[in-house]
Amino acid sequence: MCSLLIFYSCFLISFTVNGETTGKTIFLLAGQSNMAGRGGVINDKWDGYVPPQSSPNPSIFRLSADLNWQPASEPLHRDIDYYRACGVGPGMAFANSLLKRDSSIGVVGLVPCAVGGTNISEWAHGGQLYNQLIKRANAALNDGGTIKGLLWYQGESDTVYREDAELYKRRSERFFDHVRADLLLPTLPIIQVALASGAGPYIEIVREAQLDTWLVNLKTVDAKGLGLEPDRLHLTTTSQVSLGEMLAQVFPQAHHSSSFTSDASTTPHNFIIQFFNINLVHILFSLVIGNSFR
Repeated sequence: MCSLLIFYSCFLISFTVNGETTGKTIFLLAGQSNMAGRGGVINDKWDGYVPPQSSPNPSIFRLSADLNWQPASEPLHRDIDYYRACGVGPGMAFANSLLKRDSSIGVVGLVPCAVGGTNISEWAHGGQLYNQLIKRANAALNDGGTIKGLLWYQGESDTVYREDAELYKRRSERFFDHVRADLLLPTLPIIQVALASGAGPYIEIVREAQLDTWLVNLKTVDAKGLGLEPDRLHLTTTSQVSLGEMLAQVFPQAHHSSSFTSDASTTPHNFIIQFFNINLVHILFSLVIGNSFR
């Protein structure tokens, strides 16, 4: 009986560990145009230049608009933010830098979701952008993998009106809470970018909200000072590469403090089963060593 319990316990542990270490390491990319990427875009035309740091990598994939995985290449958001020309964003530089820092990550799956010119209120729970984000996140898990983080760069549109700027902190915190709840990842690492520019005069109010936001496993990277395109709103290609590398540098700090992951199914039923299996292992080991939960 004792040997059977040990065997079953080891089997469950092996299944859980293998399930978490195989498949893609998935990141959600959301926000507005600077996350979608306007590096190298002048007069709504992309110059086509891809810096080495953003080059394709056989270990990096992107989820297309039709929910299929394909080798990732710039522009990552070409079929997502399709109303405007997309160029270089931070996603590819982030993924390449992350793999360079830690090759054990294996395969990175990027899920583009950003749409230019969008206000934080448009990302509210139940709205089209929010629903699209959750739909794409769930679809990314269909053939295995783990969502390891949300990269969020948004807020330029909220600098136009004072009311939007003053409500930004509350709205963004609510957005982060809803994403974590709907993905059943209560400590999902989130890396947000504090604005480098804005569409209106209230940039500092939004920046202050971003820099003052405190949530578990939330990190903020400050883009202020990075070079801008002639429109004074969008980051240059060089700045997008710098930002991607900054995001990669911060990610391990958030990742190592995270204790929850997701698997191919994110329904509440499967979440409960996973929780039950993990605790069953603990119970079995307690029986083996002669202890029981009090």
